[in-house]
Amino acid sequence: MSTAVTDHRTPWAALEDKQRELAGVSLRELFAREPRRGPAMTAEHDGVVLDYSKNRVDARTLDLLVALAEERGLRAGIEAMCTGSPINTTEGRAALHTALRAPAGESIILDGHDVVPDVHAVLAEMSAFAVRVRTGQWRGATGAPIRAVVNIGIGGSDLGPAMAYQALREFGLDTLTVRYVSNIDGHDLARTLHDLEPETTLFIVSSKTFTTVETLTNAYTAREWILAGTDDPGAVAKHFVAVSTAAAEVEKFGIDRDNMFEFWDWVGGRYSLPSAIGLSLMIAIGPGRFHELLAGARSMDEHFRTAPFGANLPVLLGLLGVWYRNFWRAQSYAVLPYDERLARLPAYLQQLDMESNGKSTGRDGSPLTVDTAPVIWGEPGTNGQHAFFQLLHQGTVLVPGDFIGVLEPAHELSGHHDLLMANLFAQTEALAFGQPAPQRDSGSHREFPGNRPSNTLLIPRLTPYTLGQLIALYEHKVFTQGWIWGVNSFDQWGVELGKTLARRIHAELRSESAGEHDSSTAALIERYRAAL
Repeated sequence: MSTAVTDHRTPWAALEDKQRELAGVSLRELFAREPRRGPAMTAEHDGVVLDYSKNRVDARTLDLLVALAEERGLRAGIEAMCTGSPINTTEGRAALHTALRAPAGESIILDGHDVVPDVHAVLAEMSAFAVRVRTGQWRGATGAPIRAVVNIGIGGSDLGPAMAYQALREFGLDTLTVRYVSNIDGHDLARTLHDLEPETTLFIVSSKTFTTVETLTNAYTAREWILAGTDDPGAVAKHFVAVSTAAAEVEKFGIDRDNMFEFWDWVGGRYSLPSAIGLSLMIAIGPGRFHELLAGARSMDEHFRTAPFGANLPVLLGLLGVWYRNFWRAQSYAVLPYDERLARLPAYLQQLDMESNGKSTGRDGSPLTVDTAPVIWGEPGTNGQHAFFQLLHQGTVLVPGDFIGVLEPAHELSGHHDLLMANLFAQTEALAFGQPAPQRDSGSHREFPGNRPSNTLLIPRLTPYTLGQLIALYEHKVFTQGWIWGVNSFDQWGVELGKTLARRIHAELRSESAGEHDSSTAALIERYRAAL
């Protein structure tokens, strides 16, 4: 379907013209013009299928989007990321998460040092520990084997492992409970611990600096719970391990340095699941399955790095995202997995996308003149159909989305999967083509306008390998968009101010002195004090 781009205007200007042209063209018309549009606008890599035909694009649009990627130097950006250039410019760091799934024989040099052996050394330590826990060799303070693993982290130290465990729990042991705590709200930890026994519970405290307030608050409360439940001052060493780089802080907490699993400052939190941050997942599904997840991610890494942009799944998703965000002014983007096991995927992608690209300053420090990350949201199908699909079909806002389906289920409940997949296919068809109002209807309440774009992503089965593919697919989609917008997708300075103010207000809540605040904040603090 490709046509040569010979326009002498910039791709951006040509895309603006193309949007105005297509604004008056329906998807129904586009499909009528191109009877084989569906198969022609389907790309596939290693079992992952992307049907992007139900988008408001034609072949010329796609050529212009590819030209935009080439003009912005996306290929060079991909190489810079994969080879360890310091593309995290504000922190002077590489963003080398792809090295976490590099095979043992590969060499990736960062500052004169090959990081691949380091990665595999940590994976070996993780594997040995996971086997000890899974087989009952690791014993708690009373000599009892571990029956529950609780990961304490927040942000990337929680969202990735929690999402992946929810997706892959069928691969876990029936004898092992795995849970995740992130919120500083005490209800989170209290509900997690209410039916667990201290003598059989292991905590993984995941914090790069071991100073994250939320994580350390939960960790110290869990420490008190273990000490009270075992009546053994040395119990911490048997019931806590750490994922961190701060050995002194870890030892101060009471965790043996030998039970600290390392990762590196070139691994951003939201990209860290394949690192030691994934220890809880490895314990749950086993080292072999964890390595399958890494292999799936590696497959998508290689595809992203080598495939032509017009057939490159992450690039296509990223370019279509730019198309709707910048040329159709879409404010949000829906992620709609038609698989309950992927229920946490939208929350995981919220951080990946919005923390990476929710920026208004470019890599060069200048203010951006284009819109960047959309609001990412979604729920699993078919639940979402009975919640917010009314807006998708007949609302006044344009919401592009990804519909994600799994061809073969892991259950044997007859008929369920057919009905689920029928709903997935029906919703994308209804969104694209709509339905005119019946003649007997005097109003337009039953009219479905259509022209609501969507992608359909299909994977053969939900396994560690295919989940690894999905994770890397979206990582690289986000990178593609960030590179085209000119943002640094690997810092997150926007989260710092609120945390700084929270520390200040926390010190004031139970003191008689108050700092200077606006009248709203001061009144809210006083109302809270009065309730104490």
